Amino acid sequence: MRESRSSELVCLMCLITVLFTACVAPQETNGLVSSLAPGDVTTKLQEELIKAKPGAVIELPEGKFSFDKTLSLTVDNVTIRGKGMDKTVLSFSGQKAGSAGMLVKAGDFLIEDVGIEDAAGDALKIDGGTNITIRRVRVEWTGGPKTTNGPYGLYPVTCKNVLIEDSVAIAASDAGIYVGQSDQVVIRRNRAEKNVAAIEIENTKNADVYENNVSDNTGGIMVFNLPDLPVQGGGNVRVYNNRIIGNNNPNFAPKGQVVYNLATGTGMLIMAVRNVEVFNNEIRDNNSANINIVSYLSASSAEEIKNPNFYPYVNSIYVHDNRISGGGKDPDSRLPKWQALAQATGKPLGDIIYDGIVEPVNGKPGAVADARVCLRNNGEITFLNFDGAGGFKKMSRDSKPHDCSIPALAAISLPQTAGTSEKSGGGM
Repeated sequence: MRESRSSELVCLMCLITVLFTACVAPQETNGLVSSLAPGDVTTKLQEELIKAKPGAVIELPEGKFSFDKTLSLTVDNVTIRGKGMDKTVLSFSGQKAGSAGMLVKAGDFLIEDVGIEDAAGDALKIDGGTNITIRRVRVEWTGGPKTTNGPYGLYPVTCKNVLIEDSVAIAASDAGIYVGQSDQVVIRRNRAEKNVAAIEIENTKNADVYENNVSDNTGGIMVFNLPDLPVQGGGNVRVYNNRIIGNNNPNFAPKGQVVYNLATGTGMLIMAVRNVEVFNNEIRDNNSANINIVSYLSASSAEEIKNPNFYPYVNSIYVHDNRISGGGKDPDSRLPKWQALAQATGKPLGDIIYDGIVEPVNGKPGAVADARVCLRNNGEITFLNFDGAGGFKKMSRDSKPHDCSIPALAAISLPQTAGTSEKSGGGM
């Protein structure tokens, strides 16, 4: 009897063990999950990227791994996953071939928990993909700000449905986080420091930028359009719940790059774009201006704009319910236009400065109301309309013409693909 019960107990324990194992064991992956051993990462990661099939997951171990050429991926629906942005590090300090650290020309791409250091050019470039997620990725040039650093850290371009979250960008010679010529974008909870520009939204439409910490860059968050790019019409951008503080790091961009002309001490730049809403941010202590709102004509003449589809003005810009203070105390004397403006105005320039250039209406000069640049509930800000069209002759510090409101923009909703899982925050 005892033997019978003992056998039954053994069988019962075996059954429990089988059931428990079935519950916790990894799901069948049909060989699509590749977990590289530490000794294999440097020699086999590119091979894994080449032979990957849609649905592949490439898992990387802890450690610092050196590469001397660009890692590239052209297969859709691939995940790259490390053990943490400071634990799994891909180093390109000895890079001899290619410019980017990692170049992705694919969609449904997810990368998370990885660090990318010292790329010869861009750290992580994603070109032309749909459904892109960058999560907990650190890109850094470890020698600090240098002209020889790569231009872009996290760099999706001509993409759709982009999520960049909980990531870090340090010491890019152009932009730490850049999204260009793209549509449907969410950039949230990131940290950007010691870059020339922290975050750039360039020729991009439908973007939410929120809960980012942006400090000690040359400039903080840039929302703008340029004329010489294939994709035009960027706009519908919300910037909210960010901390944009003390972006006074000297500009170290190579001469000839567009951002070489970015004034040190720019908290936000809003240029040549329509439909931008800026709210619930803390923006302070940016020495040229906390917010600079300008048309492209402040940077270039109308005759120099060759693209007939380019809209050079700002329109429907709503800056409201922010905590703004301490801007414009020491404008960038490196740039002649800023030097001249400081001489004409005195210091401080202002928390919010505006060039006052308005789109013509029926061939006649437009009025301030036509531009719909609205400023409301931003505290005791200082303001300057510096009369960009008139050569600083009719400057004004009266912000009352801009005491207006504009209906709120809609939140961005990303599909549940490649980790882009939920609607962005609604703000107010």
